[in-house]
Amino acid sequence: MHLPLSVLAIGIFMFATLATAAVRTETVTYKQGDTTLKGVIAYDDATTDKRPGVLVFPEWWGMTDYPKHRAEQLAKLGYVAFAADMYGDGKSTDDPKEAGQWAGAVKGDNALLRARAAAALDQLKANPLVDRAKIAAIGYCFGGTVSLELARSGAPLAAVVSFHGDLSTKQPNDAANIKGKILICTGGDDAFVPPAQITAFEEEMRNAKVDYQVIVYGGAHHAFTNPDADRHGIDNIKYSESADKRSFAAMKALFDEAFGK
Repeated sequence: MHLPLSVLAIGIFMFATLATAAVRTETVTYKQGDTTLKGVIAYDDATTDKRPGVLVFPEWWGMTDYPKHRAEQLAKLGYVAFAADMYGDGKSTDDPKEAGQWAGAVKGDNALLRARAAAALDQLKANPLVDRAKIAAIGYCFGGTVSLELARSGAPLAAVVSFHGDLSTKQPNDAANIKGKILICTGGDDAFVPPAQITAFEEEMRNAKVDYQVIVYGGAHHAFTNPDADRHGIDNIKYSESADKRSFAAMKALFDEAFGK
């Protein structure tokens, strides 16, 4: 059977389009006050349809390959993901002491922390591929704290996920501002997030009538989602493959619920 040339041409065009469609990542420069920030946006260019957006807040190491990898994972799931810069100039470090100083400077100034997070949110919302009514935020360790503080600020987030993040806050009454669903994924053996902190967080959420979940992964330590966690030889910081996979699946389930899929 011989197909018309027009049909063949359409088929070749569609094949070529599918063959070149892929997850794209781009560095995005933006501002918060006088600070220049450099984040990374990831999206699948197979379609120009609007889709949910997800902010990714990094660990205290800064803009390493890890948050970029997570953004790419989310893009493969059909989201536009933006790995946010919390320190400026997209910088990162492999020195725990330096990471602690950087994170401490931002975390110690809650107004600054929220402003940096809000700047990232504004950048994501400005992307033409993003459905502004369907935005979530996730974060790892220090980034988990950032995602929760952004929610407490009253940001229009449909869902927020904290992976092994500090759950405490200087402004617990701000939980009343939370608009979306909250998921906490924490390690049962994480000495940095002890049971008393989890209990206080649950009370904070209950008092504010927030739709929240707390999942505790038995035997998991701090940074359990990062395969490189053990490399630094720091007590209480250890990767857990099972907790990593389970928490990622829990995040996907929450997104399906929050975004109406």
